[in-house]
Amino acid sequence: MFDAKRLLDQLVGSGVAGGLAGGLAGGALANTLTSKKVKKVAGSALQIGGLALVGGLAYKAWQNYQQGSAADTGGGKDTIPVGTAFLPASNDTAGANALSLLLARAIISAAKADGKIDIGESQAILQQINSLDLPAEDKAFLFEEYGRPLDIRGLAAAVDSPEHAAEVYAASLLTVDPPSPPEKIYLDSLADALGLEPRLVVEIHATLQADREAN
Repeated sequence: MFDAKRLLDQLVGSGVAGGLAGGLAGGALANTLTSKKVKKVAGSALQIGGLALVGGLAYKAWQNYQQGSAADTGGGKDTIPVGTAFLPASNDTAGANALSLLLARAIISAAKADGKIDIGESQAILQQINSLDLPAEDKAFLFEEYGRPLDIRGLAAAVDSPEHAAEVYAASLLTVDPPSPPEKIYLDSLADALGLEPRLVVEIHATLQADREAN
């Protein structure tokens, strides 16, 4: 049975999304997957889960945005907002699954943001997905999503709250950090489509950077 939360944990916790984004940019997939940056994010995700990691980062940035303060070095994962709009309660399986699916799609969309996929890159991506330790239905979802045309407006249309908009952007930034020039254009377009205030976008970037520097 397809489990979006399990898939999100794998995407964030294994560094797969960042690796595929590097592959689309023509980079060395193996180097991307074993980089210090990816290992750090993966370690956090394995400890607390992909949904909590993304939700915590977005929540911390949201707090700083509301308070008008700069991101500190506490890191998003220390203030996991369980039972809020950023992270459903532990007994809200449907809510967690829906949000996980949205964030998984955001990650996949960001991984496709660096340009057109040629035949060689497409084959490499398919091979990488097929080699993952995931159930067949999870792989089928990845194959289907990676095969779809990039659709920023469609992704933004699926977002139902400002809090989830912040999480979609945070998940996307995690995938392409640091972004290439085309990925920066993608992030700008995504922020615009999501209706994010520029200062909140700055806080999300600052919060992720502070989290990395603190660990």
